[in-house]
Amino acid sequence: MIVWRPNISLQIHPTAFVDSKAKLGSGISIGPYSIINSNVTIGNGTMIGNHVTIAPGTRIGTECRIFHSSSIGEIPQDMKFTGEQTEAIIGNRTTIREFVTINRGTKDSGVTIIGDDCLLMAYVHIAHDCVIGKQVIMSNMTTLGGHVNIGDFVSLGGGVMIHQFCKIGEHAFIGAGYWAVQDVPPYILAVGTPLIFGGINNIGLKRRGFSVKGRKIIKDIYKLYFRSDVNRKDTIVKIYNKFPDSEYKTRILDFIQSSDRGII
Repeated sequence: MIVWRPNISLQIHPTAFVDSKAKLGSGISIGPYSIINSNVTIGNGTMIGNHVTIAPGTRIGTECRIFHSSSIGEIPQDMKFTGEQTEAIIGNRTTIREFVTINRGTKDSGVTIIGDDCLLMAYVHIAHDCVIGKQVIMSNMTTLGGHVNIGDFVSLGGGVMIHQFCKIGEHAFIGAGYWAVQDVPPYILAVGTPLIFGGINNIGLKRRGFSVKGRKIIKDIYKLYFRSDVNRKDTIVKIYNKFPDSEYKTRILDFIQSSDRGII
């Protein structure tokens, strides 16, 4: 059995296949029957479990853990893909649990990106051209369509499905079993079918060190935006005027006004 020991020499199980053109750092372990293809880079101290496939064009950072039967960097499930050379980039210290599938990009963006310190639980699927920020948690069976953008510190409950081209703002939380077909703005808790605003992500924000004052400002902004009788366009003007110097106002309204799919 291969044991992850990040500070010792490279360990490759005899049944694993590692292409001679793969670039491996130090302290890496590769478990039984795993396949590391050409044009792959794996950073120092990363553990690859058994029956894992790392496809060409994959770049994996340092001290990652990839558990058994995952498929990383395989070609997109996109009918428009014509074999172009694209990449899947995995950040440092990211954990990828069993049976996760991550597809590399298409010619549209050329890359799928997973940030540092993420946790992708079992059976997560990340489609082509997605961009995932740092310290994102995706629970079991979460599924992302192509071109999805997930901000930093987002948490997605089990079985969440995100429609292609949707954006999820930083520090947002989507409850288990729901799906998003429009953009979810930052700092909120999103629940229900169809997905709706369920308050701010108060617990998550507390854990991230947001002050009482900061959380109140965020709550007051969203109370105006989601709970006002005024239409959303006029509400944005009110928010600008009521919170002239707030960094949270700027982040929230920048997200809302840059939305292509509309806000939940």
